[in-house]
Amino acid sequence: MIQSRNQLRTAALVAVSGGLIVTASACAPQGNSTDPDYAGGVTTCDYPSSGVEPAKPVDPPPSSDVPAEGEVTYTIEMNEGPVTITMDRSKAPCAINSFASLAEQGYFDDTQCHRLTDQGLFVLQCGDPTGSGTGGPGYAFADEEAGEYTKGTVAMANSGPNTNGSQFFLVYEDSPLPPDYTILGHMDDASVETVGTMAGESHDSSNGPGDGKPNNEARIQSVTRK
Repeated sequence: MIQSRNQLRTAALVAVSGGLIVTASACAPQGNSTDPDYAGGVTTCDYPSSGVEPAKPVDPPPSSDVPAEGEVTYTIEMNEGPVTITMDRSKAPCAINSFASLAEQGYFDDTQCHRLTDQGLFVLQCGDPTGSGTGGPGYAFADEEAGEYTKGTVAMANSGPNTNGSQFFLVYEDSPLPPDYTILGHMDDASVETVGTMAGESHDSSNGPGDGKPNNEARIQSVTRK
């Protein structure tokens, strides 16, 4: 499962079965979003406290007038090159709103991706400034649309239903996971190649065979909207 390190100590690498819980949905257009470049349908999201201090000082994202239509693209500048992700707001408006807020606040800047898997599952997991696999933004939010985790997919990591925070994973080869992880967006081919380059250096197996801290620096330098 794509989860925090403390849970990895008691869970096998193989994914367990689970059902998708869809709790957020787009609404009909009802006003202007807080995004100055957006004019379309909006929804409301809930970002309750997770009960844990943020891994890095950050404010929760706005919860009202959240854009719920159209696509937006973000570029993660990494040590091996840019990783560009196109996100569909109609499928995961609350996850995208959170990601955008964290990016704008510099939450992801100068952080290292902390987990790489290369047996059975093929993902690079990022988004925890502590690099421990347990850090988050101090809030959580509900699951949204999931699906298949094919090559190029970017999805939210979690520690159970409706526990999304800041961690996400980049799928560099098709990975047989259950539909328990909100799909944030999809990388272009060049970005998949960039992630594959980092994955090609393998990991330290600190979480067991096929799973550990990347040997490559796998550092996020910045995240910007295109």
